[in-house]
Amino acid sequence: MKIELVFIPSPGINNVRATAAMVKVLVNSDDRLFVTLVVIPERFSPGDTSSVYPESESRLRYYHLHAGDQSTDDQDQTYMSYIESQKPHVRKAVSKLAHEVSTHPESPRRLAGMVVEFFCTPMIDVADEFGLPAYTYFTSNASYLGLMFHVQHLHDQEHFDVTKLRDSDAELDVPSLTRPLPATCLPSVMLSKDWFPNLLLRARILRGTKGILVNSVAEIEPQALKFFSGGNGTPPLYAVGPILDLKTDSGDEKRREILRWLDEQPPRSVLFLCFGRMGGFSEKQATEMAVALERSGHRFLWSLRCAAPAEKIMTGAPPGEFTNLDAVLPQGFLDRTAKVGKIITWAPQQQFNAFRMVEELGVAAEIRKDYRRDNLLGESEMVTAEEIERGINCVMEQDGEIRKRVEEMSEQFHMALMDGGSSTHAMRKFVQHVIENIS
Repeated sequence: MKIELVFIPSPGINNVRATAAMVKVLVNSDDRLFVTLVVIPERFSPGDTSSVYPESESRLRYYHLHAGDQSTDDQDQTYMSYIESQKPHVRKAVSKLAHEVSTHPESPRRLAGMVVEFFCTPMIDVADEFGLPAYTYFTSNASYLGLMFHVQHLHDQEHFDVTKLRDSDAELDVPSLTRPLPATCLPSVMLSKDWFPNLLLRARILRGTKGILVNSVAEIEPQALKFFSGGNGTPPLYAVGPILDLKTDSGDEKRREILRWLDEQPPRSVLFLCFGRMGGFSEKQATEMAVALERSGHRFLWSLRCAAPAEKIMTGAPPGEFTNLDAVLPQGFLDRTAKVGKIITWAPQQQFNAFRMVEELGVAAEIRKDYRRDNLLGESEMVTAEEIERGINCVMEQDGEIRKRVEEMSEQFHMALMDGGSSTHAMRKFVQHVIENIS
């Protein structure tokens, strides 16, 4: 039986590329599978932007929703309310796809389900309307997903609100982790009374899905996978990672420029500083980081952006760009580091993650795990150049334990995606699960 899945990633070229990278591996694992990836337009996009996205392939095609008229009056609309507003368009697209796949002249197939990226969970309502099983693609790690379910369980079943731990030195026993998690390492979204209700809602929705694809590897997170296989009311988890979008698009000059510069550097000599899609800093913190980098003497690739204003966080606004780096960074810094460093505003891709990388995985050096530069909680702390420099030197030590552990993990990642590896097995198991759940 040939089947078709509808994937719905979050809006934005990078989110679509990341999802497409996973889908390509997935369809290659089973020749019965076809995928249509529904592309939601970015907010306030200028019109038809489909030309900047990858082209459809034999068993993977892109269905672009029309950007429509987006009024400037909607600039303060929250990210999730924008996703909600796209439901009618997705509903229309799924209706059209259902007819197309069932009557395809060359390869008729069954529409078997919908897979929504974590921030598109409102689209599960559309899946329900069509009687389609709903699945989720979770782009973060399985341990964090386990933490989400755990704090939701504490709230709903044990009537314990983790937001009360905001200023606590307590520790939580989290089933998806091998050691207690200090409350200081809880993600800010779990400590904010404004954001926590939304997280609880997402966790409850995820519990009702048929399964969750996660960008992880079984060998790296055995404790988390044990938690999800323990019959505790969570859906089946499929660790299908590591999924990395490493292909350089011929039209992506930024990406090609970065890779060209990296190719010119000696092997294993470059420190990469990247703080995620929403990572941005104040001018003072950027200065401290620059001082540490120059003192360390190491080559660096630095993704540097300024923090979004607090009032724009709820709208999903990303960090902005510093308009004049010469005015932000120490005098002469750009000239002195021109041959060994490169500053960029974007790079292809953290509180809880810091705990996991230092304590659980041993692939990172601790600077300050309880650090918060956080508009969600109204907090802003300064990490000094001395602290940052100490962490840099620890990571860059040529024969250090961190480098050895990274090399071990690299080999485990490679093996997981080989034929017979754990991730390949998880993908095939997922497809079989989908087939068995066709109504």
